[in-house]
Amino acid sequence: MADAPPGSDAEPSRVSWTHSDGLPDVLTNAGCSLLVSTYQAGQLAAIGAADGRLTVSFRALPRPMGVAVDPDGAGLRVASRDQVWLLGSAPGIAPELPPAGTHDTCYLPRTSTFTGDIQAHELVWLHPPGREPRQIVVNTAFSCLAEIDDLANFRPLWRPPFITRPAAEDRCHLNGVAVRDGRASAVTLMAATDEAHGWRRLPKSSGVVLDVPSGEVITSGLVMPHSPRWYDGRLHVLNSGLGQLQRVDLASGARETVAALPGYTRGLALHAGLAFVGLSRIRETAVFGEVPLAAHHDRLRCGIGVVDLATGTTVATLQFTSAVEEIFDVQVLPGVRSPALSGPDGQEVWLAS
Repeated sequence: MADAPPGSDAEPSRVSWTHSDGLPDVLTNAGCSLLVSTYQAGQLAAIGAADGRLTVSFRALPRPMGVAVDPDGAGLRVASRDQVWLLGSAPGIAPELPPAGTHDTCYLPRTSTFTGDIQAHELVWLHPPGREPRQIVVNTAFSCLAEIDDLANFRPLWRPPFITRPAAEDRCHLNGVAVRDGRASAVTLMAATDEAHGWRRLPKSSGVVLDVPSGEVITSGLVMPHSPRWYDGRLHVLNSGLGQLQRVDLASGARETVAALPGYTRGLALHAGLAFVGLSRIRETAVFGEVPLAAHHDRLRCGIGVVDLATGTTVATLQFTSAVEEIFDVQVLPGVRSPALSGPDGQEVWLAS
C-alpha cells in the first residue's frame, strides 16, 4: 500500500496496521473500544474487538483533532479544521453492517457548528454538579478555553494570566485540558509567552502545566507536553518530546515517569487501570528539530501503546504501517465493544426514515 501524502486525507483502503496478539483481549477485558484522530491523514478511527479479532473503522474528516464523547453517550464531537462535528449514535443499524453481528453501535455525521480556523485542539465536556453540561474547546489560536454554542464562533471562558488580550496569534500553544469533578482543572502549553507565536522561539523544554482555577504553574520544564488527564486522584501528562507518560506530584511539581514509549506521545485515555497512549513519528521540521526524540527518528512508531498503570509495562500495541504518521487524540468508549464509523472499506452508510 502506498503512503498518503502528508496532510492529505488517507483512503481507508490505503491504511495498514499491525497489532500485538493480545490487543483484542485487552480491549475486551477492559470493556471498552477506542477513538483515535489523525489530523495528518484526515481520519477518525474506531478500534474495537469482536470474536477475538480487532475491528477498525474509519471516517474521513477535515483535519480532525480533539474528540469528546457526549455525556449521555448518544454521540461524539470532533473538532476539525473550522467546525465541530456531531456524529450521532445509530445502534439500530450497526448489527446489520457486514460482516453481520460484528458491530454494536455506529456513529454517523449529523450536524456541525462552524468555529472558523481557531486551531481547535482538545474538546471536552464540563459538567459541574447541579449544572447542565457544556462543551468547550482548547482554542489554540486565541490562547484560551472557549465555549462552543449556536450564537457565536466561540465564547472565551479562560486564558492563562500572562496572556494580556485575545488575539489569533497562537502565543503559548495551549493544547490540552484536564477535567476534574466536571470542571476544567489543568492545561498544557508549550511555553508561558505573550508574544505572537512566541513559543516557537523558546527552548523545547519550556513546556508548562498550569492550574486553571489559580493560573499558577503546577509543573514546568516539559518538552512539548500534551494530554493532561486526571485518573484515580492523580494528574497524568504526556512529556511528548521525550516519549514519556508521567504522573505529577501537585505539592512539589515533581514528575514520576510511568512509561517511556517509542514515539512522540500525544493523545491519552485512562481506563480500567490502563493508559492508552497515542504515538506519532515526528516530522523533520524546525518545530521538532531540537526535540530529544529526533535523535531516534528512524525507530519511532505511529499507533497506540497500552500501558499498565500499576507497573508501567506496555501490555499491547497497535502500529500503523502506512498512510498514518501522526496521532492527535485518543478517547475511550466505555461499554462499547466494536463501533463502526462507516460501512465496509469506508463505504458511506445512509439513514432513511
